[in-house]
Order: sequence, then C-alpha cells, then structure tokens
Amino acid sequence: MSKFVRLHDYCRQQGLIGRNNLFCSEAATLSDLSIAHTPEYLAMLCDQSLDPKAWRRIGLPWSQGLIDRTLTAPNGTLLTARLALQHGMACHLAGGTHHAHRDFGSGFCLLNDLAYSALTLLAQGEVSKILIFDLDVHQGDGSAAILASEPRAFTCSIHCEKNFPFRKSASDLDIGLDKHLTDQPYLDIVDSTLQRLLDEQQPDLVLYDAGADVWQGDELGHLDISWAGVQQRDELVLSHCLRRHIPLATVIGGGYDRDHERLARRHAIVVETAAHLYPQYLG
Repeated sequence: MSKFVRLHDYCRQQGLIGRNNLFCSEAATLSDLSIAHTPEYLAMLCDQSLDPKAWRRIGLPWSQGLIDRTLTAPNGTLLTARLALQHGMACHLAGGTHHAHRDFGSGFCLLNDLAYSALTLLAQGEVSKILIFDLDVHQGDGSAAILASEPRAFTCSIHCEKNFPFRKSASDLDIGLDKHLTDQPYLDIVDSTLQRLLDEQQPDLVLYDAGADVWQGDELGHLDISWAGVQQRDELVLSHCLRRHIPLATVIGGGYDRDHERLARRHAIVVETAAHLYPQYLG
C-alpha cells in the first residue's frame, strides 16, 4: 500500500505535479457506487460483515483506513475522466481495480473504479461511448462482467493468458498473451489493436489501465517486457489518442515488487510519458 504515497512523492519531486494540476476527489457514497455494485455487497464491505472466505478472495485485511481509501479511489478515476474530457488528458495516481465484480471483490480489488466511472459518465450523458483499454498483465474480469450488458462501454483486455484470474470473464475483446512474451511482439499487438479499436469504436473517452505488472521483473507478471518496453507502450497508447484528439484518462493498475521505491517509479512511467507528450499535442 505504500506505493501510493511513494508515487505521489516521486511525481512531486520530479515536478510532474504541483498546485495547478493536482486534484483530489471526495469519497463516493454507497448510493453512487450502487451503479456498479450491489447494495448488499457495499453494506457488508463497510460494516465488516463480509464472510471471511470473501475477504480471503480479496486478499487484504479489513481496516477502516482501507475502506476510506476504497470509497475515495473510484471517484478519483471519475474525476480523472472528467478532467480528461475537459483538458484532453489526465492521470490518476491510483485506480485500475479491475478484478472487483458487482457483488464480490477479488485480487486486491474491492470496488471497480473503471466500471463505476464508465457507467456514471454514460448515465449522466457526459459521454456516449467509452473504450476501456486494459493493459494490466491480468485480465480485467470484473470490468468485463459488470459492463457485459452495456453496449456503450467497450472492454478490451490484453493480458498474460496463463495468469490470474484463472476463471476469466468475456470482455468485448480479449487477447491472451503467451508467457515470457518480449517487447516487439507485445508492442505490435498493442499498437495494431488500439488503432483498430479507435477507428471502429470512435469513443468519446478512453480509460487506460496502464498496468505496470507487464515488466519482466514483476513478481506476478510472467511477461518479459523491459522497462523501456513499458515506456514505449505508454507512449504508443497516449500518442494515438492525442493525435486523434480523443480524451484519455489513465489509471495505474497492477504492479508488484518488494522494492517499493522502484515500484513507484514504475507506476510513474505513464505520468512522465503524459507530461512529455501532452504539450506537443494540446499544450
């Protein structure tokens, strides 16, 4: 959990955030969150009445601090999306909890910020079509399941096939990668897939899950993508959206490392890339 404050501190030290571009969200209400999750599940999360088996599936111990953070992060992604619609691009220093389903949590994910943000923006008429482009090394099963009956939200997951979750949901487009895939074939798949989807879907907004767990040294990744490869991937995704003037909101997704400082730097790659590219297109 320390990666979040470390990521914030690193971005501040690097001059990526300051008074004029740092925004904070309020906690979401249970009523707000019920657009993506069942009221029963939300209540049990908050009053600590969730079955111990269900907590084991989540993989995190209950604490009030965890719940407070969990209720705030989805609104962080929603705020990031709204800022992207306003300015062309925005980055959330958290988010990407794509394993959370409508009525249960899984894989360190309690609430699904991507599905919540997509459904809220669609319900309020702020967008007509959203593309969730999920490049976490693990499939975005919760997002796929929650949004399965919402034709205005297109879910795409490019992930390591033989990896968690072992029971996968059906996204609108799933691309399962072989273990130990290297930079160039990976980048080719990301590039061609995104360009095709942007042309076909014509989304009003892209929610980009920039999972840092594709890196070759990640403890739970199983791909062989170099640090430079992760940078190239993020530059590809951001550049394609910026060139087409399609608003893009990024979330950090997964990343696992005993070296928390290195992990924070890895999550910062997408923020650094955005800060580098944004002025060229929209500044």
